[in-house]
Amino acid sequence: MATRPTIADIARELQISKAAVSYALNGQPGVGEQTRQRVLDVARNLGWQPSASARALGGFHTKVIGLALARPAQTVAIESFFIRFLVGVETALAKRDWSLLLRIIGDHPDQEVEVYRKWWGEGRIDGVILVDERHRDPRITAVDELGLPAVLCGGPRRDTTMPCLWTDQAADAETLTDYLAGLGHRRIAHIAGPREFAHERGRQRGMQRAAARHGLDLLSRSAAYDAAAAVQATRSLMADPTTAPTAIVYANDLNAVAGQRELENAGFTVPQDVSVISWDDSPLTEMVATPITALARETEAYGEQAATVLLDRIAGVDRGRVRVTPSDIVIRDSTGPARAAR
Repeated sequence: MATRPTIADIARELQISKAAVSYALNGQPGVGEQTRQRVLDVARNLGWQPSASARALGGFHTKVIGLALARPAQTVAIESFFIRFLVGVETALAKRDWSLLLRIIGDHPDQEVEVYRKWWGEGRIDGVILVDERHRDPRITAVDELGLPAVLCGGPRRDTTMPCLWTDQAADAETLTDYLAGLGHRRIAHIAGPREFAHERGRQRGMQRAAARHGLDLLSRSAAYDAAAAVQATRSLMADPTTAPTAIVYANDLNAVAGQRELENAGFTVPQDVSVISWDDSPLTEMVATPITALARETEAYGEQAATVLLDRIAGVDRGRVRVTPSDIVIRDSTGPARAAR
């Protein structure tokens, strides 16, 4: 196996001192611009990458954090959660004069670790925010092994000491189910997002637990976070009038709007025939003819908190497990008593 190129190798190639190479690589004064460029060119040709441990000991910071989103670009553009989350992240970074390096890599979660490895190896970032926690998430071990400071928006997990911001998804799910049970609904449906995401599994567990407690029939479906998938799942649920639910909980605002439109197109009246709830609240849920009841969370504050916990981690302060404020139900016109309860 070839040895990893070092500063000494670059210095030997250029016949200059290791100190001059170090100044050039770290953007410090002490070398001319022509020499700096020659150093960078040789470093690139040799495949040199900075040592994370050496950088930490030297106290060098790029004042940049990274975030890669393994979601299709069209989903990120429409789904308001990520926009609001990023606003919160930028708010926290601006307060400390830091910046965000953002990459949207599409539906390719396997590429996310490689992006972080490249950014960290090139000395472009000081830490990362991990979102969209997955079941058996390979990023956790990979980031730990890199020695890359990180915060997980998810958890809590036993397999890492990484600080995390965790939401009790099961408790939020029970809150929704309790609300529907109180309206007299006995058969409810949950159109969840893909089960690869840890938060979707937590939500399903919570709804199952609450449904069992109330003696409800719970119909579960999984669908992608897009309108077409929500429409297809809704049609499937409502195809047989004898088993159709009287309430449907959708994974996000986009799915809820698309699902409600499909119900109305099929001749159902919301909420007289079917109640509709969105797991995410956003302006989108209020811009429809029948405004949608939604589970509201302080998404901007969540993003700001994630960035703050990461910056503290980079500074040597470990915040550990931080529980996010529970969500609240915002009741609108899309929910009402079940048909049999009228």
